[in-house]
Amino acid sequence: MHDFRSDNVAGAAPQVMTALSAASTGTASPYGNDPWTARVTERLCAIFETDVAVFPVATGTAANSLALSALVPPFGAVLCHEDAHIIIDECGAPEFFTGGAKLVPLAGEHGKLTPEMVSRHIAKAGVGVVHRVQPAALSLTQATEAGTVYTPAEVEALVETAHSNGMAVHMDGARFANAIARLGCAPADVTWRAGVDVLTLGGTKGGCLAAEAVVFFNPAMAEDFGFGRKRGGHLVSKMRFLSAQLDAWLEDGLWLRLAAHANAMADRLAAGLTALPGVELAHPVEANELFVRLPDAYAEALEGAGYGFYRWDDGTARFVTAFDTPAAAVDGLLGILRSLQEKA
Repeated sequence: MHDFRSDNVAGAAPQVMTALSAASTGTASPYGNDPWTARVTERLCAIFETDVAVFPVATGTAANSLALSALVPPFGAVLCHEDAHIIIDECGAPEFFTGGAKLVPLAGEHGKLTPEMVSRHIAKAGVGVVHRVQPAALSLTQATEAGTVYTPAEVEALVETAHSNGMAVHMDGARFANAIARLGCAPADVTWRAGVDVLTLGGTKGGCLAAEAVVFFNPAMAEDFGFGRKRGGHLVSKMRFLSAQLDAWLEDGLWLRLAAHANAMADRLAAGLTALPGVELAHPVEANELFVRLPDAYAEALEGAGYGFYRWDDGTARFVTAFDTPAAAVDGLLGILRSLQEKA
């Protein structure tokens, strides 16, 4: 049986494991002064078509929290979606690394924020009032926690709202590869060309063992970031092993091919599930996550057969496909439900 609980349950891509083994041969300078780290920066400059400052770290929580610490003062506020990973699943790490900045949740359909809701909050936030935290950054998740994707135009509109109010823009890209694979646009179009200041590029969910990168599109903003990474305990001494993963993942578009496969398996699963009576999608399927309303009999049958998925608090079931999800696993799940339907 297959585990659809998360793309975190998947292993690492063979190319990544091969690269790690190769990186273990011989010696290399520590703390990022190695050829692999230099090559990752070169690759990302080429991918984003501009000069970027790149800082590998081991976890998404570290990437997000350290990135926000470079953008937000302790008395600042980070506006984000109410379901954002930074506010729900990072145990206060953003607040810790920023020295106490407040995360402010905003509601939005299908995991997305809009310029209107951001503007409404800013209008009543007490800008300039010493008793209030001051809006300092907007954090967008791409792809969102609902499995949806911001288009370049949507990002640009949100960034314009943020920048016009003196706020920086952070993008949580734990599934950025899935978003780009779906959009088919240049990575630059939905980041710095749209005005995003810093991206946390997630490799772990997409085929790495444990590797993320904080990418600054304005290198001047990153002048002190290295000190914060060190002080926060995330400057890895044998950095080559983080960078070797990212290097292999980014080489020749592997990151996008792996993401495209995960997206295709999500599409395959969504098509099969919605063809069954009583099954509804809670959100559009635009990346590799599905949120569906399943009859209890279906959910119980899948659990009884050993398929892994999460029952969400809102009554939906979440299925996540990964870079290595086999089509046979999707078809096997659907076969169980079709057999159940035929017996009904």
